[in-house]
Amino acid sequence: MMIPKLHYISQGNSPKEHLQNIQKACTSGAELVQLRLKGLSEKKTLKMATEAREITAHYQTRLIINDFYKIAKAIKADGVHLGTTDPCPTLARKELYTWQMIGGTAHTLEDCETLITKNVDYISLGPFRFTETKDNLPTVLGLDGYAAIIDALHTETPILGAGGITTTDVKAILETGISGIAASGAITQNFDVIKVFHQLLNASATAEQRHTFQ
Repeated sequence: MMIPKLHYISQGNSPKEHLQNIQKACTSGAELVQLRLKGLSEKKTLKMATEAREITAHYQTRLIINDFYKIAKAIKADGVHLGTTDPCPTLARKELYTWQMIGGTAHTLEDCETLITKNVDYISLGPFRFTETKDNLPTVLGLDGYAAIIDALHTETPILGAGGITTTDVKAILETGISGIAASGAITQNFDVIKVFHQLLNASATAEQRHTFQ
């Protein structure tokens, strides 16, 4: 399963604004969006997820639902993303379709190791730097934190950097061995940066391929 290198995590001051921003991300070429609505009931989230599915399907963009794996299954989303306090990925795996992907959030090396034993499809590791999209922020990892964790892991599981990342960070982050980026604020402020992110992330991929085939 190929995991896109750029994940847009939805933002907005209202559920409707989340959907509008998902639409903008899709029109700007996003390959994967994560619907991340906090504090909504399951019923309301299901309604929003159904609408998000219609938008993303139109653009052939993959959709991942944050937290609610039963909703991800109900609307046949491409997968679910589970935070550190959400249900266990092993439990979600039993419920979901075999083709649906499961991502997990990690803040430490231990978190990563645990998620790998639970066979997640990708890990979102952060925060890279201080960000206001989350309360009670865990320790900021930065480039040194990323490099140390990647070196210790030796895993094939894709690890995405997350937390306040902008386009100027991408090159240095990829050099630590991180394979992709999850971004929210940087994209919501200007959807045109999706193209810039793609160029930066794919430039590294082509360089790697050239290196392998010599």
